[in-house]
Amino acid sequence: MRIFSSAIMFFVIIQCVAQNKTDVSLYLKKDRNNYLTLVESKSGNLFTKLGHHGPAIENQWLGFRLYFNKKAAIDVYSKAKPGLEIREKKWYPSKNEQRNGWGADYYKVGKTVGLGGVRLWDGKKVVPLHPVSLRSARVEKGEDSSYMEMVSEGVRYKGEKVTILVRVTVFPDKREATVEASSQTGESVQFVTGINYFKKLKVKKSDNYIATWGIHPEDVAAEQVEIGGAILFDSSDFENEIDDGNQYLLISIPTKQMEIRITSANAREAEMNSFEKFEQYLDEQN
Repeated sequence: MRIFSSAIMFFVIIQCVAQNKTDVSLYLKKDRNNYLTLVESKSGNLFTKLGHHGPAIENQWLGFRLYFNKKAAIDVYSKAKPGLEIREKKWYPSKNEQRNGWGADYYKVGKTVGLGGVRLWDGKKVVPLHPVSLRSARVEKGEDSSYMEMVSEGVRYKGEKVTILVRVTVFPDKREATVEASSQTGESVQFVTGINYFKKLKVKKSDNYIATWGIHPEDVAAEQVEIGGAILFDSSDFENEIDDGNQYLLISIPTKQMEIRITSANAREAEMNSFEKFEQYLDEQN
């Protein structure tokens, strides 16, 4: 009976791992085949030294990366069909590969928070997570999810120095990622997050999400494709919203922790390939 129970347990573990359709990626450009779990820098800037400019994660629908520099923005990797791609194509499939069904980088971040990136608010202005005394990034693939996280230590904030952790988690059964931010040194802070936009994009704002849809001015993909982005949140966690002409920023109440969700879709997909379908999906999530 004990042998039978052990066999069942082993089978369940194997099944869980097999069904975890998520993955992580973190490596140095100079050693692209050696995947890492942790990197750190006293300057806080490994943007040009890391593959895809920072840690990356994905599930079968979406990929995300965290820029390892002062922006600490979140960028999106869009897929035409479900599957895991980032480790094989390193975020940048060739133009022919993109035309033949691989994903692409359609999302333009620029100087903004991107989709759900995190900064701070000092009561008057946005404070970047920079300069730092140390910035580190970690990735981990678990049994039922994958995450990437970035810790920015020694960030100057209201006359003190704080340490901020940002973790982004993807799951195999959810077309979204969870973004968590926390103050590791115990102080309550006001977090800033949000979603960027461009003037020709369609925008929908509801009580619990902000969504955009349209062409981003990105120039690294083989072609321009309409892409949707959305940030989903609990409105009671935020006290203000700012539109600075490039992004909608959400200002949190003073807190030690903040959590939001982010998601995306694009016109190359077989199912969720229009603003109307994306909007319907978002309405169903709230």
